[in-house]
Amino acid sequence: MDVGRLKKDVLDGVINVDRLIELVVTSQRELQAAKQQLDQAKQRIADLERQGGGSSQKLAEPFSVRAEERREQDRGKQRRRRKPRKKGRRKTTATKLALAARTERVLPSGVPATACRLSHTRPVWRLEHGRAVLVAYEVYRGSNHQFGKIPGVLGRSEFAIEIVLAIAYQVYVVGLSFDKVCLLMNFFQDLKLRKSQADALFKQLARAWEGEFDPLCLLLANSLVVQSDETRWSIRSVWAFLSEKVRVVLFGVHKDAATLAELLDPATFAGIVISDDAAVYANFTHAQKCWAHLLRKAIKLTLLEPANARYRRFTDRLLEIYRAACRVQSDKRLGDEGRRRKVFVLWHQLSDLVAAVWEAQLPPTEGPADDYRLLCEEIMRLLLADQLFTFVTAEPVAQPNGNTMTVPGTNNESERTLRSAAQARVTGRTSKTVPGARRRTVIVSVLESLRTHLPSFTLSAVIEEVGHWFETGQSCFSRLAEKLGLPPAVSRDDSGPSLLDRLLPVPSG
Repeated sequence: MDVGRLKKDVLDGVINVDRLIELVVTSQRELQAAKQQLDQAKQRIADLERQGGGSSQKLAEPFSVRAEERREQDRGKQRRRRKPRKKGRRKTTATKLALAARTERVLPSGVPATACRLSHTRPVWRLEHGRAVLVAYEVYRGSNHQFGKIPGVLGRSEFAIEIVLAIAYQVYVVGLSFDKVCLLMNFFQDLKLRKSQADALFKQLARAWEGEFDPLCLLLANSLVVQSDETRWSIRSVWAFLSEKVRVVLFGVHKDAATLAELLDPATFAGIVISDDAAVYANFTHAQKCWAHLLRKAIKLTLLEPANARYRRFTDRLLEIYRAACRVQSDKRLGDEGRRRKVFVLWHQLSDLVAAVWEAQLPPTEGPADDYRLLCEEIMRLLLADQLFTFVTAEPVAQPNGNTMTVPGTNNESERTLRSAAQARVTGRTSKTVPGARRRTVIVSVLESLRTHLPSFTLSAVIEEVGHWFETGQSCFSRLAEKLGLPPAVSRDDSGPSLLDRLLPVPSG
């Protein structure tokens, strides 16, 4: 109640005497009720303090578990015996060393054994002949604080790199869940692995490989042919870029022109981009639009109206032209000029197929008829932009592993690369945070890029290649970039953020 306002209203005659008396009586009643509630609360607090022996006395005493055990002992109660350690909990280092199959010495590089002394012993799980083996490594220390380095181990991990690579491939490339991977490792390799351990190993691997992401993107931006595709994900989208040199898969990024410009700037990229007809790919100079997307739209028309002979003839003819273009591309008898003449004929055949609908400029309608109109207009627009037969005249490109890659007319391979991510999205096995998306981006990009660098993409070949990285301190991606004379990628020591930090910045706090 505003007293000043009330006083003014009384003086001005707005409130009469009866209304004023009524307000005073109501206020007294409310004050009396509040006083009764306060008295009851005070009485309740006093009762609780008498029952508990006084709050100040209890609060002054220590209230830890050990202090409570002492009070029970003073009251004559026997001290509880600690329960024995349950099986399955974390084992001590001494217990692990007792289970080791053998012991190996690790000396500092360049230091004689006579000048070293034993520093500590570490147990490490390794894969040998398809089975997990526990090895005890005696790490020796030199006089100048040099320590022996256990081969093929990330940091202070107790699992060797071959185990980390095996489970990373199964989770991030094959698409198995953590539970299934742990069951497989236990069944086939006799290695008991928990999900928390696998998660920690992935974090270590991602931290060790983060420096390889910038060289991968550098090689991608200087590739001759790049396939691209994208799909929805738990966090924003997932985007795949496949070239003859590397494969970059981005998880949790925006599907927009700004993200694309960070990897493939349309203003500077001189290679061929194979993609669908999304607007984000519209500004590349050399492009090949996916024929599979066009054929699927045509096939959909025949499924919606099976009795429509026009749609059937259109679909059959479109498929014939694409197959003829594939035959021209693979015909070794033709030279560059011969292929260009064949493409000229195919260009006019495809133009005759859609020109009538395109020239008619039909108004928008509904149903399959409008889908047919839009498809014809799309084909004609891509045909006039020379984005349908680029793959026929493009030269095959060489890969780092010695294979030769023929430029495809579809981006089906990039779609297959994203299939595992799409299935993980449907089943709810995707990363839910930006750090998880960064980790998945780094690991998947490096593993998939090794396909293009290794003649045989097997676990043993990947282990051997990664082992060279430990020895030389340089990956095959950095070596290739150096061989091509490309500028060095941004390192963590530079003032500006790395490309990974720009694409997937870690939230502060």
